[in-house]
Amino acid sequence: MVAEAPSTERPPVVHSPHGPARAGFWTMMLGSVGVVYGDIGTSPLYALKESLVAAAGGGALTSEMIYGVVSLVLWALIVVVTLKYVLLILRMDNDGEGGALTLMALVQRAIGHQARLIPILGMTAAALFYGDAMITPAISVLSAVEGLNLATPAFEPYVIPLSLGILVLLFAVQSRGTAAVAFVFGPITAVWFAAMAIGGAVHILRSPAILAAISPVHGLAFLAQHGVAGLFALGAVFLAVTGAEALYADMGHFGRKPIQTAWLCLVLPSLALNYLGQGALLLDRPEALENPFYLLYPAWALIPMVVLATMATIIASQAVITGAFSLTQQAIQLGLLPRMDIRRTSETEKGQIYIPRINWMLLLAVVFLVYAFKSSSALASAYGIAVTGTMVVTAVMAFFVLWRVWGWSPAASALLIAPFLAIDAAFLFANALKLVEGGWMPVAVGAALMVVMLTWRRGASILSDKARREEVPLAQFIAALEKRSPERVKGTAVFLTGNPDNAPAALLHNLKHNKVLHERNLILHVVTEDAPRVAPERRATLEPVSASFSRVTLRFGFMETPNVPKALVACRALGLTFDVMSTSFFISRRALRPSARSLMPAWQDKLFIRLARNASDMSDHFRIPTGRTIEVGSQVAV
Repeated sequence: MVAEAPSTERPPVVHSPHGPARAGFWTMMLGSVGVVYGDIGTSPLYALKESLVAAAGGGALTSEMIYGVVSLVLWALIVVVTLKYVLLILRMDNDGEGGALTLMALVQRAIGHQARLIPILGMTAAALFYGDAMITPAISVLSAVEGLNLATPAFEPYVIPLSLGILVLLFAVQSRGTAAVAFVFGPITAVWFAAMAIGGAVHILRSPAILAAISPVHGLAFLAQHGVAGLFALGAVFLAVTGAEALYADMGHFGRKPIQTAWLCLVLPSLALNYLGQGALLLDRPEALENPFYLLYPAWALIPMVVLATMATIIASQAVITGAFSLTQQAIQLGLLPRMDIRRTSETEKGQIYIPRINWMLLLAVVFLVYAFKSSSALASAYGIAVTGTMVVTAVMAFFVLWRVWGWSPAASALLIAPFLAIDAAFLFANALKLVEGGWMPVAVGAALMVVMLTWRRGASILSDKARREEVPLAQFIAALEKRSPERVKGTAVFLTGNPDNAPAALLHNLKHNKVLHERNLILHVVTEDAPRVAPERRATLEPVSASFSRVTLRFGFMETPNVPKALVACRALGLTFDVMSTSFFISRRALRPSARSLMPAWQDKLFIRLARNASDMSDHFRIPTGRTIEVGSQVAV
């Protein structure tokens, strides 16, 4: 809880090493098809079906409903995904990176850390993402495996066990990393999009009248004529654009141009053809509403399509799980969550990490969802509200980017964002109607995580303020040592602190109890920047304070895993002689206990203490060898 602080200094732009320059353009584009578009690419399995079921409301399916809902789906893809995300939001990168917390950091860097609204918005978007990360694997895999029911009803008892088996296996292999299989994600998903396009095109040729649904008039007329049923259908229509946030979140891995090209040249045309094809099928055979996606294909192609769909949903689930790992790492670095064990699964790919605690929590949540809802149709009621909430938050923060980062006037910024925000708000309202049917679940998860983040942020701030009041100014401490120097021992001591201007608690306790001082002492302060990465030349600063004391500041981006020993070795260029085998790292370990006069409510105080006790060791977080670490403990009332 010490030694890390968000930076208020504005660092220069550091171009992401994950951009298109690292690999060929077409390779990056194909990779984005697998990772970025896996989620939105599996939506045709259930989105149109659930929208029309909601529109019919138990009654007969009419051609007006089909034209109207297909039109709404197509224009949702055009306006929400193409115009808002592909053409606008993707340009709001933070040194090449994207995502809700990255956008939060970008806005904070522009307007300063005094604005309290921006962190709240970032935390809200991050909390809601975890709700999405729980539902996506469950609904995607269930909807794919349910296709077996069309082959023969005998498969029905095996749908849930088979889905659970696939999901358990998926989470079990996360610790091995995705490097070994990631190279096939793109080609498999590209084949999936091609199969969807072909299946839809065949039925469009048979019933070309469905092309009239391209006109937005049909969608608007449907909403005007169907009242509450139209709102329920609109909530289900949003299922077609879930996964749009992945375009922005994964920008750092592939770059803006490959993601835009993949969408415009492959993904959008394939999705449009498939949705139009499902509409054409339903115009001819309304009874196909049972499963319009799989019924696009002849009987001989059913099993191959189920297998391909299952592979596509596994890839979509993998992308969401990986996103949860990345988001957690960012939240930890930005001081929104306690430290957790973060393991690297690749020696070459910086973005490939594994967080055991998040992995198993997600698995438990996914298994619960499959058992509780039992079908993709039931899960569809819970899906969407978390994603719409995230999209609304993204639109609000985009306004601040246009105004404060790009330098637009407030009026011009509002004029551009208002239509997108209105559409997102309409989708949010429509999805809110599903709260009692299961939509409460991701909202409850998001609310719980918001409480955790706010508690951790508030508690860490209180603890930091208390420690600052109890510490002694470093200059005063050194002056006292010059008058009465303790016994010196050979070697270097590194004392981690959250305030480099004061003598660290570990230094004071070590001197008080051991009555010795090392020949060289480094007061080390680790800072997390509002940028994804920090250039090597800005990594460290060294400031001599006295003959035996120096102040060292190490800077890391919020997408980086801090490695203190490695960074100190790089300080040799600054004149620092550093040998890890002759260095001792002193870390303060605080045993927290509730205070009768806490600045937080009693329940929040206890929650913070529990979170702090379950946080991973600071030595692990900073990659400090355990054999060189000395923890100095003290009791603190919070």
